Order: sequence, then structure tokens, then C-alpha cells
Amino acid sequence: MSQESSNKGNFTPTPSQAESSGTNASGNHYCTRGPSEASGGAYHYSNSDGSYYYQNTNGSTYYSDPSGNGHYTAPSDNPRYYGDEDDE
Repeated sequence: MSQESSNKGNFTPTPSQAESSGTNASGNHYCTRGPSEASGGAYHYSNSDGSYYYQNTNGSTYYSDPSGNGHYTAPSDNPRYYGDEDDE
């Protein structure tokens, strides 16, 4: 799933950039959607290869590869998730 990780790193939206959109240097469209319980905020990518990637407000992620196979990641498995930091 290298496509997921390479596209995720091309743009790191922040909560202050809520609802911004554009196209990164790789030709992938992104749209930020506000804050999230994961660093980088909530956002999605629509990639030029037909895949797409979402990081949701609860910190979960969803990636659909170019063949349409979906890959869900629970918030606790997202390395960017910080929702439980206050519980420590």
C-alpha cells in the first residue's frame, strides 16, 4: 500500500486550513475538512490513479486503491492519532 503512504505525506493539512482544497505537485486533488483527532486534521485525497484516501474527524482512515479495494484503519491504529493522549 505504498501509494497510500506516499500520497498521505505530500500535504499535511492543519485544522486552521479547514475546507481548503487544491492539487499537489503529484497531480492529486486534496480537500481539508476541519479538525480531527489525528494530526493533520480531517482531509481527503482524490488521486490521479483513481485511488482515494480519507482521514476522518475521529482519526480513522479509509483508502480505496486503484482497483477499488477498500482499506479501513481504526483510529487507534493510525500513527497520527492522538485522541487518547489526555487519558494518560
